[in-house]
Amino acid sequence: MKTPFFITGILLLLGYYISPPFMLAVFGLVIALLAMVLAPYFTELVFTDHRPPVVGPITNLFIHFHELFDYMTSLAKKYPTFRFIELTHSEVYTADPVNVEYILKTNFANYPKGEYTIVRMNDLFGNGIFAVDGAKWRHQRKLASFEFSTKNLRDFSTVIFKSNSTVLAKKISFLAAAEKSMNLQDLLLKSTLDSIFKVGFGFDLDTLSGSDEASNRFMKAFDDSNELVYWRFADLLWRVKRYLNIGREAALKENIKIIDKFVYEIIRNKREQLKNRNLYRNKEDILSRFITESDNDPENMSDEYLRDILLNFLIAGKDTTANTLTWFFYMLCKHPLIQEKVAEDVKVATEADSNTPLDAFGFKLTEVAIDKMHYLHATLSETMRLYPAVPLNRKSVEKDDVLPDGFIIKKGDGLGYMPYPMGRMTYIWGEDAEDFRPERWLNDGVFRPESPFKFTAFQAGPRICLGKEFAYRQMKILAAFLVYFFKFKLVDPSKEATYRTMFTLHMDNGLPLYAFHRF
Repeated sequence: MKTPFFITGILLLLGYYISPPFMLAVFGLVIALLAMVLAPYFTELVFTDHRPPVVGPITNLFIHFHELFDYMTSLAKKYPTFRFIELTHSEVYTADPVNVEYILKTNFANYPKGEYTIVRMNDLFGNGIFAVDGAKWRHQRKLASFEFSTKNLRDFSTVIFKSNSTVLAKKISFLAAAEKSMNLQDLLLKSTLDSIFKVGFGFDLDTLSGSDEASNRFMKAFDDSNELVYWRFADLLWRVKRYLNIGREAALKENIKIIDKFVYEIIRNKREQLKNRNLYRNKEDILSRFITESDNDPENMSDEYLRDILLNFLIAGKDTTANTLTWFFYMLCKHPLIQEKVAEDVKVATEADSNTPLDAFGFKLTEVAIDKMHYLHATLSETMRLYPAVPLNRKSVEKDDVLPDGFIIKKGDGLGYMPYPMGRMTYIWGEDAEDFRPERWLNDGVFRPESPFKFTAFQAGPRICLGKEFAYRQMKILAAFLVYFFKFKLVDPSKEATYRTMFTLHMDNGLPLYAFHRF
């Protein structure tokens, strides 16, 4: 950190030597900007008026961006509800489950996504379900809710999950036999991308083979854009950078081009597929339903709108499950006894043995067997408690309000709840809150769910995740395949995993580990 300041100091001195008036003007501008940022902060420090405690100006998010979720955790341990000061409003965050229920359910209408969030997300997520309010949100949710509730989708998706898990297990088997390390996060991201494209959009990508360069470029562009867009919540100058097309905004613009080219090609191919094969009556994927809807209402359901819908379902179906499974296997490596308990749970539930071949294991994974895997279900839930797929979630305040904890919230404020910090709060989970202990979810060996306002990994209230059971089933099938056939060990057990700060909890630098055959 010292080097940039040293270079900056040299440049300022050089500039002052060459053109003192110019540098005085620059200093004046810097002081004016600092005054604009800090004046509201000091004003709010003096006039609290039953508002949440102030922990700093909004620039603190910029300073702590790369360890943001742990920084927020440290604040939540001191103040269950707190706020940062921006130029025009406060950004309030809470870890109090009573407040969370009030925001997500009791007074849901007062806490939409809001313009502040929508504007920042728009370039990537557009008018998709995770970035809109009102009629568009209700329309997409209605269509998706119908699709997720059908037995056809459940049965079809289960077949795909088993098939893709078999492909992944075979790839890992090859690497294990060769005693080669692997980046399991990369493999999981590719496997879940293949699954969501087949289930959601009706296409076979086969990214695990590594042969499709277009899909690999798309996946990298999408992951990088996820981080670049999230940066906007900490960068006060992102609009200026976008206008000038410089820095992160220039990189984001190029990534969006790659994403759009790939997605519009998918939509075009799906339209041709439906037209040529007359699949309207036998459609099984989600994109077909939305395209059918767009044919009935082309003005409102344009290809641009379909693009937004597709990308929103993609982040829900790829990132959330892949990231959760990455942290799941990381924690299994950190806790070998738990890894063995999960393997035993799968063995007992499926009644498989050492003679069960990999290709036949899917037949053992019946709905009954999957439902019996209480310890696996508990371990996945414990993973999401500490490593939720969406670590922070921001809403906006429509009208002045008073939260259940007594703090006043004003119209125009941001109000976020914090799944990542909440999982680490002793006042929510007890003194062992930071321990990885799947048993906390079990009662006499049977999984016992917690309140969705305490365990917020899937949101709650009207916006609760439609794909919750869908996600659990996918993760249990994939985890069962891998844990039953392999033991996993970290390449470097002494190295602690960290995350990339973005909308989803993506492990930074992947998950390097070794796999060993159990049989």
